[in-house]
Amino acid sequence: MKNRIITTFFVLLTTTAIHAQEGLKRVYNENINPLEQIDEALEKAKNEGKFVIAQVGGNWCPWCLRFADFIEKDEEISQIIRENFVYIHVNYKPRRSDNDEKAALAAATMKRLGSPQRFGFPVLVVLDAEGNVLHRQDSGFLEEGKSYDKKKVMQFLQCWTPQAVKE
Repeated sequence: MKNRIITTFFVLLTTTAIHAQEGLKRVYNENINPLEQIDEALEKAKNEGKFVIAQVGGNWCPWCLRFADFIEKDEEISQIIRENFVYIHVNYKPRRSDNDEKAALAAATMKRLGSPQRFGFPVLVVLDAEGNVLHRQDSGFLEEGKSYDKKKVMQFLQCWTPQAVKE
């Protein structure tokens, strides 16, 4: 009886997680090296006079997928991102990785981004074109209900554009 209750609980938990992600596009590429991804974004940012925003999280995270969907669907937010940032989705698997190599890569990625995992997921890391961490944003402060608040997201983005930081 006890095993049946535990099994039912895990089935419900899994079903809820799957349902929460229904209809949301998976935006994290789990097969690329995140350090190389960051290097490529920095090179592009340097060439274009932009900063990098790394949205750290994973396809396992409903709030990560909601944020990606939120910014993609809002034209004003998308425009400020296009004009000022190279925006990347950095995959992070907080649970134990499949092997030591992946675990070391995940740890190195978090170290490079200033240990943002302490804020929960998604977490947004703003890097200048040289790779310096300028800011780590706890996305919880940008939430509103089961989504995100446009005014708060716009304020965050506007405060961290290259022009705003240079002033």
